[in-house]
Amino acid sequence: MGGYPLGTAFDDLVLELARGPRMLFVPTPAHMPDTVLTWFYDAFARRAAPAHVSFNPWPPDDLRELVLGADVIYVSGGNTANALAVWRVHGFDALVREAWEGGALLCGWSAGMICWFEASVTDSFGPQLAGMRDGLGLLAGSACPHYDGESRRRPVYTELVRDGFPPGIACDDATAALYEGTTLVDVIARTAEAGAYRVTVDGEEPLEVTRRV
Repeated sequence: MGGYPLGTAFDDLVLELARGPRMLFVPTPAHMPDTVLTWFYDAFARRAAPAHVSFNPWPPDDLRELVLGADVIYVSGGNTANALAVWRVHGFDALVREAWEGGALLCGWSAGMICWFEASVTDSFGPQLAGMRDGLGLLAGSACPHYDGESRRRPVYTELVRDGFPPGIACDDATAALYEGTTLVDVIARTAEAGAYRVTVDGEEPLEVTRRV
């Protein structure tokens, strides 16, 4: 999901796609994790079986059970590079892959969108934006969130791809890209204007959108 989705129609979408009610929220990227935890529980406490995982001051003893027992693993926005570093130190990256291969739904917004890809456009290193080729690699190519929400996203991403960065997908703030396995099967927008784009060396191509307005 390209931008902040909690409290919107995308809550319904996540629950519809999930195989069950057990949701594991991962606020590792967030600057203020307690705040996004409140938002998450406000959105799902009465509709699912939510839990969360923190790596500060250390990961829980039952980390493996938490991850592999989840029907949904939901990652917040924030600093993607920092989150990836923490996850790898504690082996969370391998557990997430195992959960995904076992049928768990992986989702998130902003950092929680791009972390699943091989590469991404990120503000992890500063507001100027940069290309990062260090994602979890569950999905091939690159991704960019906030395509309509931040003025520098489009020019930075298209220039990076023209200069040899892996091609990929860009999502506006009110748009979600749905993958089954590694195949893009739908693009869903919760406004009449939002969209998503395939970005290649030849430019950007609008993708067909299903609207849930």
